[in-house]
Amino acid sequence: MSSDTPAALPQRGPAVRPPAAAPAGGATRAIPSARPTAPDPTGGGTSGRAPGAPGLAAFNASPAPRAEALLLGCCGSHRWARRVAAHRPYPDLGALLAACDEAAYDLAPADVHEALALESAAGPAPDAPPAARTALAAAHAAYESRFGHAFVICLDGHRPDEYLDQVLAGIRRRLAHEPDEERSVAADELRALARSRVVRALASAPGKGRPGRPV
Repeated sequence: MSSDTPAALPQRGPAVRPPAAAPAGGATRAIPSARPTAPDPTGGGTSGRAPGAPGLAAFNASPAPRAEALLLGCCGSHRWARRVAAHRPYPDLGALLAACDEAAYDLAPADVHEALALESAAGPAPDAPPAARTALAAAHAAYESRFGHAFVICLDGHRPDEYLDQVLAGIRRRLAHEPDEERSVAADELRALARSRVVRALASAPGKGRPGRPV
């Protein structure tokens, strides 16, 4: 896909995302491009980034369906994607990320549920020892059994070698939440993931898939 047109709606991948490089002048983070060959690192998992994602100028100029498709690769709420796309053009990345945050804060429970339903649990790194694989699988299973959706977490600010420990600690901590409390926490993580994924989508080089490493 050319670098001047947004990618079509990507397949969703694992929900934990590695930190995104901070853009000049401000904000950062999951979410992504075409589904990677290896699972993402980080915590609860969702969508994939589209290959050849455009820059901000191309995003601003894209037809609404294309812009919304790219945004749905960052957060699976159609209401969120429509709202962010409808407020184009954005003068800079900071303005776009502020709009992403504002739209995320206004999501109704049904919108959060819609987005969480498209997230999937991140798997371990290919070279992870059997004990780590077992622990991660058990933790994800316990979380999904209790709350009915994949565990999501934004790991911006953590090193890749910390991802697995952060995911396991996050799941164990959040298993103690009541469902309403956890839904609020998950919504905050989705918002952070969406920011990171938007940055990644707009920064992706033509033909490259979404960056990311497994937990």
